[in-house]
Amino acid sequence: MSVDVILPCLDEALALPGVLQAMPPGYRAIVVDNGSTDGSPAVAREFGATVVHEAQRGYGAAVHSGLVAASADVVCFIDADGSLDPSVLPEFVEMLGNAELAVGKRVPVSVSVWPWHARLGNAIVACLLRRRGVPVSDIAPVRAVRRAALLGLGVTDRAFGYPLELLLRAGAAGWRIAERPVDYRPRAAGTVSKVSGSFRGTLRATRDFAKALR
Repeated sequence: MSVDVILPCLDEALALPGVLQAMPPGYRAIVVDNGSTDGSPAVAREFGATVVHEAQRGYGAAVHSGLVAASADVVCFIDADGSLDPSVLPEFVEMLGNAELAVGKRVPVSVSVWPWHARLGNAIVACLLRRRGVPVSDIAPVRAVRRAALLGLGVTDRAFGYPLELLLRAGAAGWRIAERPVDYRPRAAGTVSKVSGSFRGTLRATRDFAKALR
């Protein structure tokens, strides 16, 4: 099976070599550059990725642009900062045999990997999702789904709220959602999380999550 892997990217030049070299055979990496200034697009091409440019800033804008550019029946989404291992993606794709959406649950490999403010915010959002009938304990940091089905959901958020809106729409559509644990590792040296790396980033994400929940 051919699978496209969408990696939203903003200044991840130091992480991309390791991430792209870990891509499973047959999985095509589509790096969506969201305005990097560190040469990320050139690094991505050097390591065999297809590069798409998205001028509108925002996580949702980047992943949607990658989804539109993809052509495989099945698409996966994973961060480009090295915190998640692409080699686990075939396990998520296999889960689509019994589900419409396969998602990851982060399990930090050390306490320092996931700051307390980000972990607390994630737990609150996951609790709200479960109250709405979406059976998850994380906000889908890794995802596998059929491309046509995801486009059909009509997710509109173009900021940090994208994965949350996706889960809410999937739940409302009656999709079977399967979740499995995935190691959450330290990011590549020199990279900083756009969300949990600062209180400001966490607050921006919380704002976008609240908008999606409304």
